[in-house]
Amino acid sequence: GKAVVKVVHRCTDATENSNLDLSECQLMSVPDAVYHLMRNTVVRACDLSSNVLRKIPPKLPLKFSYITELNLAHNRLSSLPEELKELPELRKLDISYNDYMSMPWVIFRLSKLMFLDARRNYISDVEAPRLRSVQSLREVHLEENPLNEDVCKELESLSSNHLVVHVSPPTSSDSDDESSDE
Repeated sequence: GKAVVKVVHRCTDATENSNLDLSECQLMSVPDAVYHLMRNTVVRACDLSSNVLRKIPPKLPLKFSYITELNLAHNRLSSLPEELKELPELRKLDISYNDYMSMPWVIFRLSKLMFLDARRNYISDVEAPRLRSVQSLREVHLEENPLNEDVCKELESLSSNHLVVHVSPPTSSDSDDESSDE
């Protein structure tokens, strides 16, 4: 129906501007037709936000290997395919408002990633040293994740002149008496 027409129109637009915008298309998966319609187009930016995606097909990074910006916000994702490392030019990745419980491993393999938005997930632990090892990273958003205080401190200590890590103050719901340790 309408959703299919919308996807086709968006693909047509993308052939002109290299920006594949499939946001708000009620997608549960990336239709194979998209790869067919885009086969002769170099896609630089891909927006799949505000759909109902549960996983990203390995085919996506393999078919669109020139992507520099990938927006996967507002879906139901809890993992990323290992094939994402086949996006050597990826600089900006948005996985905010999803169902991630941990930081997807492949993120640490993205050699040019500069901006990572992982706000509003269920991530409780992040390996700070691994994050630091992504040398291209400049900005990481981890606000509104259930990170414990130690992890928050460790992440904040990563912030330097070239990397900024944003976290929400940890919520100590179990006890209020330790919140005032000035």
